[in-house]
Amino acid sequence: MSGALSNGPVASVTGVDAPILIMAGGTGGHVFPGLAVAEALRAHDRTVVWLGTQRGLEARVVPPHGIDVEWISIVGVRGRGILAWAAAPFRAAGALVQALGALRRRRPAAVLGMGGFVAGPGGERRVPMADFFTGVRKTVLAPNELLVEIAVPAPGPRSGGNYLRHTPRRELDIAVVGVASQITLTDGVCTKARIALASVAPTPVRATAAEQALVGLPMTPDLIERAAALAVDAARPISDQRGSADYRRHLVRVLTRRTLATALERARHSSGGT
Repeated sequence: MSGALSNGPVASVTGVDAPILIMAGGTGGHVFPGLAVAEALRAHDRTVVWLGTQRGLEARVVPPHGIDVEWISIVGVRGRGILAWAAAPFRAAGALVQALGALRRRRPAAVLGMGGFVAGPGGERRVPMADFFTGVRKTVLAPNELLVEIAVPAPGPRSGGNYLRHTPRRELDIAVVGVASQITLTDGVCTKARIALASVAPTPVRATAAEQALVGLPMTPDLIERAAALAVDAARPISDQRGSADYRRHLVRVLTRRTLATALERARHSSGGT
């Protein structure tokens, strides 16, 4: 599994001179986008380190670019027989240990993963996150498929996000309601918004009407309140021992308002913010 992490909070710990670690391997669909990102980062005087395997395309095309590589040992299992399938979990565990070792040695400011795929005997396929969950404890994965990567796009400048959840007890992991908000600003105007709700429907849901209400307008307290009210309409909560449906709707409104306010503050103070 790989993802992309914002280098804001991480860089405050590791320092701005810490390298950027790019995780990409196997095929050109992963490696060449990674190289493009690497060259863009190096043009801005950032040090880049690569994480890959010596069996993939990256072994041939990355070192000639002068990029230092951390190697891990893992191979695909498609078409390799039952013994390869049986050994796959152990090889994956070994590769994870190697990857963690690379993180400890390099202490990167950010980790970027190129591509996001589901893989099975029939090959790989890309699945949008909005389509991945189909019901309670159900996904689009077939019985012979495995989620092998998650790709999270970098938010870009003048962006901010926040996630909040409510639980009745500090030690309880299951959220009664969770809300994540992410916005991007241009000259004080919202140009992109995402609001996702958790624990208020059989699957995570996006509050698209609330998102659309924000785009193209300055982020004022009244607009945030309107978006929070629209987010409630996207929720389809149930009543159970952790809270009633009405209580969950109330929490959606409160948490949407709070996450948007925090996201706005972070966007204003992000690199190039207004």
